[in-house]
Amino acid sequence: MKYYLIAGERSGDFHAANLMRALRTEDAAAEFRCWGGDMMEAAGCKLVHHYQEMAIMGFLEAATSILKFRGFLKECQRDLLAYKPDVLILVDYAGFNLRVAKFAKQHGIKVFYYISPKIWAWNQGRVHTVKAVVDKMFVILPFEQEFYQRFGYDVDYIGNPTVDAIAEHEASTDFRERNRIPANKPIIAVLPGSRKQEIESMLYVMLSVLPPFLNYQFVIAAVSNLDRNYYQNFQRSDNITIVSDQTYDLLRHADGAMVTSGTATLETALFDVPQVVCYSTSIVSYTIAKALIKVPYISLVNLVAGKEVVKELIQGEFNSRNLVQELKNILENPEYIARQKADYAELREKLGRSNAAQKAAKLIVGYLQ
Repeated sequence: MKYYLIAGERSGDFHAANLMRALRTEDAAAEFRCWGGDMMEAAGCKLVHHYQEMAIMGFLEAATSILKFRGFLKECQRDLLAYKPDVLILVDYAGFNLRVAKFAKQHGIKVFYYISPKIWAWNQGRVHTVKAVVDKMFVILPFEQEFYQRFGYDVDYIGNPTVDAIAEHEASTDFRERNRIPANKPIIAVLPGSRKQEIESMLYVMLSVLPPFLNYQFVIAAVSNLDRNYYQNFQRSDNITIVSDQTYDLLRHADGAMVTSGTATLETALFDVPQVVCYSTSIVSYTIAKALIKVPYISLVNLVAGKEVVKELIQGEFNSRNLVQELKNILENPEYIARQKADYAELREKLGRSNAAQKAAKLIVGYLQ
């Protein structure tokens, strides 16, 4: 069968690539065309556009990029009709994907959603749009199934693919040596995100806390789809190391972490690394988001746990003074560290292990036959 996939960011690229590999085990004749990233392309899809070309971080940025957005949407619609897939599989990225879903539905193309858009967070009324244009929804967080059930929408809970990916990750034995990280220095992992807009909003502040922690090595988790020279602008001390596409190895060796909100917060928790969650955007985007958001937390760790497990430094609270204090808590306060790790253990218990991508692939092929 022919599959058309759309993922709009790095985490979606990762999970979509794993889904593609799982689909091949269920459908040996599978063909893929996609909007996504390097990992989806490596898994065998014909890449139409890279998600970096479409990266938009906040409401203000989206408003100023509206012509670019419309151009991509029209191109995607034309390409979708020309390809004639058996199914359109969407991965998160609601602003773009729900518009494509509506178009596909109008033209008789089946629409499946792998990893629900976060409509439960900021625009719950969109659930009615989802019900109208999405034939099958596969969710990866326990509370998402409960959310959709409140609106009479039956979805498939497949477990969390991040849990599976971490369980299957093979630890590197030469991470420090390979990246020239001093053996005697504990590591602070710095996860600033994967898009230039968010990196530039986060990384300068994250690295401003360096002076009180000179006995630590700050290791930035870079992504290879951004030029390494771009990151060199931030490497202004011997206490800063840049590693590319080695986030899981980094977290396995880290003593603490500063993490931009997103999937990385959950990954950090699953590696049992004490963390502080950070987020900042333009004042216009933040003001709009604050008015719309319907959930009490921004990090997946706190949302899944249903309580504050990790400190969230958002917008005005995301500053050097607060960051230094929270780093001291997660690095030097034994009681604080023990409490956070105990909450992590409860989180892992709640998420369990499910082989999510394989389960989704089996369901997808079954629904299409």
